[in-house]
Amino acid sequence: MIWLSCDSCKHVFREGYYTDEALEILFKGTNPEQQVGYQIEQQRLVSARMIDKVLPYQNHGVWLDVGFGNGSLLFTAYEYGFKPIGIDLREDNVKQLKSYGVDAYKVNLLDVDTDDPLSVISMADVLEHIPYPKEILQKCHALLKDKGVLFLSLPNSETIIWKVRDAQNINYYWSEMEHYHNFSRSRLYSLLNECGFIPVRYGVSERYGMGMEIVAIKK
Repeated sequence: MIWLSCDSCKHVFREGYYTDEALEILFKGTNPEQQVGYQIEQQRLVSARMIDKVLPYQNHGVWLDVGFGNGSLLFTAYEYGFKPIGIDLREDNVKQLKSYGVDAYKVNLLDVDTDDPLSVISMADVLEHIPYPKEILQKCHALLKDKGVLFLSLPNSETIIWKVRDAQNINYYWSEMEHYHNFSRSRLYSLLNECGFIPVRYGVSERYGMGMEIVAIKK
């Protein structure tokens, strides 16, 4: 794994991306925390705090979770009155989520189409896994209704703890095989604005170390 930095915007990204064949191999393995139903009661509390950050901006409608993992965010969004829909590239996860009665599809977000604009799109620790995040954010903008919410969580390379982990040579994100990008808050905010979003809320993620949570509104 070779990491590069843009001379202009200082964004950090991987040199080279996986082929479709390599991704099929990679996604055959699923970590326990990414399996549908993992720690279902404990994760419900974490998800509720995430949803609370969205409610001032959208409180009903269709909630699409991209890369839904253990499914907790969708389970909890349903409790709050949203209509939950999930997409994921792990086939077993899609089958399992359907067994809980939640609409789920194995599909790339770029191939999603709907006649009804979405109220919320969440990508919890997903954007850093996507080779070309700008086109994904543009797709989110197209799918969301006016003033719809984009909820993101991902590592923040602009934190003091990131610098401390680097100095100690124990920053585990440099060896995360599924990650293509390491975003700073500054670069992410700039990209969101380029793609037609206004970041309205910053928070610290409970899901993974050094993580941030961003609520952004479609312009």
